[in-house]
Amino acid sequence: MRKKIGVVVSGRGSNLQSIIDHIAEGKLQVEVAVVVSDHKDAFALERAAKAGIATAVVERKGCRDKEEFEDKIDEALRNAGAELVVLAGFMRILTGHFISRWEHKIINIHPALLPSFKGLDAQGQAVDYGVKVSGCTVHFVDEGTDTGPIILQKVVPVLDDDTEESLAERILKEEHKALPEAVQLWAEGRLSIRGRKVYIGK
Repeated sequence: MRKKIGVVVSGRGSNLQSIIDHIAEGKLQVEVAVVVSDHKDAFALERAAKAGIATAVVERKGCRDKEEFEDKIDEALRNAGAELVVLAGFMRILTGHFISRWEHKIINIHPALLPSFKGLDAQGQAVDYGVKVSGCTVHFVDEGTDTGPIILQKVVPVLDDDTEESLAERILKEEHKALPEAVQLWAEGRLSIRGRKVYIGK
């Protein structure tokens, strides 16, 4: 019986597509139970529909407050039987109201080597700072911004003539490997958290 994940998105869904592709290729043994988006016109929803995956749209403007917004996302995930929440380009900060219900069951992909360059525009921050390497981080989500325990990281060089866009493109290729890899480790029951550290069992 495959474990079920719910993927939460805001935009084009290239990381969602990578998960779908890895499942199709037999490299990722999970079922995507639902894709939830906070934008009804997100291209990620088209990717999900094409793959025969159930979708749900929860728009912030249709909710009286953030709590109701998060309650509706939570409801969509639970109704689908999701056991892990995967944030794949979800452009909103979730509050403790939501996170406390899914402790150590939410993972996020961030386009930088945390704890450097948290928050938005991480690739631009890296270029501006002049770092020589950057990359992506898959981490469990806690109540801070990009502060949760790190599952795995992939590194890319930062070239002298890099722009934010060229670096972002190079990092994205690694994101497409890192996120399915982390989800598979979770599915195999190989991740354990002790304090700030995530241990990967054999």
